[in-house]
Amino acid sequence: MATTNGYFTRSIADTDPTVADALTAEVGRQSNQIELIASENLVSRAVMDALGHIITNKTLEGYPGNRFHGGGENVDTIEQLAIDRARELFQCGYANVQPHSGTQANLAAFLRLVSPGDRLLSLDLAAGGHLSHGARANLSGRWFETHHYTVGRETGLIDYDEVQRQAEQVRPHLLIAGGSAYPREIDFKRMGEIARSVDAKFLADMAHIAGLVAGGVHPSPIPHADIVTCTTTKTLRGPRGGVILARDEAWSKKLQSAVFPGAQGSLHTQVLAGKAVCLGEALQPEFKAYARQIQANARVLARMLAEHAIKVISGGTDTHIVLLDLTATGLNGQQAQELLAQANITSNKNPIPFDSPKPAEWVGLRLGVSAATTRGFMEAEFEVLGALIGQLIAAQSKGDAQGAVEGAKTRVASLCQQFPIYS
Repeated sequence: MATTNGYFTRSIADTDPTVADALTAEVGRQSNQIELIASENLVSRAVMDALGHIITNKTLEGYPGNRFHGGGENVDTIEQLAIDRARELFQCGYANVQPHSGTQANLAAFLRLVSPGDRLLSLDLAAGGHLSHGARANLSGRWFETHHYTVGRETGLIDYDEVQRQAEQVRPHLLIAGGSAYPREIDFKRMGEIARSVDAKFLADMAHIAGLVAGGVHPSPIPHADIVTCTTTKTLRGPRGGVILARDEAWSKKLQSAVFPGAQGSLHTQVLAGKAVCLGEALQPEFKAYARQIQANARVLARMLAEHAIKVISGGTDTHIVLLDLTATGLNGQQAQELLAQANITSNKNPIPFDSPKPAEWVGLRLGVSAATTRGFMEAEFEVLGALIGQLIAAQSKGDAQGAVEGAKTRVASLCQQFPIYS
C-alpha cells in the first residue's frame, strides 16, 4: 500500500510536523548564532546532498568487490573513491572509511594493537585527552589498565621528557597521542620515538586536527604512528564518521576485519558518500587556505581574550581550539556557557588541567573557530568576537551582564546577517 498512501511523496512536514518544526527551528538556530564548539563545523551543500540521498536504503557488509549482499556496485564506486581520496590527502598506504565514529575507529584499532588487560598510556582527560583513550567511564577504561600522562601545571604543555620517564616506568603496550581539548601542536615524531623505546605500539588520534594536517598547518602523525584515527567532522568539515589510516598497506587485512566484523556491522552508505565528498573538497587548493585561516583566527581569538584578562591555557593555541581557565573570573564553565548562549554564541564547558572530576565544577570553557571560519569569519571578525566574549564575562563577573548581553546579541545578529549560511 506504500504506493497509494503517499509514502514516497509526502514531506516530513505532512507526516511528522513535530519533527519538522524542530528541524526548521534548528535551521534558524544555526543561522542566527555563532558556533564556537570545537567539535562542530558546517558541512557543504554537496555533503548534505549525499547524506539525504536514497543510497541510505542500501545495506552492505564487507568491502568493495567483496560484499555480503548484492546490488552494491554504486556503493563500491563511492567507497573506493573515498579510500583513494583519503590515501592521497594524508599520504598513506592504507585507509578504512567505514567507522561510524572516531570512537569506533579507536575501538577497531584497539582490537589489533592490544588485548584486554594490556596497559595504555594516554593523555589525561582534564589535560585534553578523550574518553575513548581509556577513561574509566568508557568501555576502553574497563578493558585496559590505563595510565595517563598530563601537562605542566604552569605551562599547560606536554612535557615529552616526562612522558618518556612515565613510559619507562609503566611499560605500556600502547601509547596514545591526541585528544579533544589540547590546543597545541603535538610532536608525533617524539611520541613515536618514546613508544619504540619501550617496545609499545603507537596510536595517534587526530580527530580534532585532521583538517589542519590535511591543510599542511600541523605535522602529520602518519610517518610516526602504527595506526592513525580521525573523524571527518570538526576541521575536515564533513559528515559524522570515523576513518582509520596507516602508512603501511600491510595493516590492511588486520584492520579490515577489525572494523567489520570486529567493531561494527553494516556500513552507513549515505555517510560514506558524504565522506567521499568532503575528502574530495579537502583535496582542493582552497582547503589549504581554509586551514591557514583556522589557525590565524584561533590565534586572534586567544589574543583578544588574553587582552581581556581571561587566562588562556598554555598561553595560546596552534590549532582551532582556545581553552579558557575562568577561575579568576568567578565563573565556572557552565555559567560561562549559559552566558554566551544568551548572546547567541554557542560554546561548551570543559575541564582544564588539574580540574575537578565533577563536570558541574569545571572552570574551563572550550572554544573552537572551525565553523565560524567556514562561515567566512576572518581575523577582523574574531577580534570583534573575542572582545564581545571578554566583555560578557567581565560584566557577569561584576553581576551586571544584561546590558552586555543585549549589545552582544545585536553584534552577533549583524555578523550572522553579514555571513549567512544555507540559503
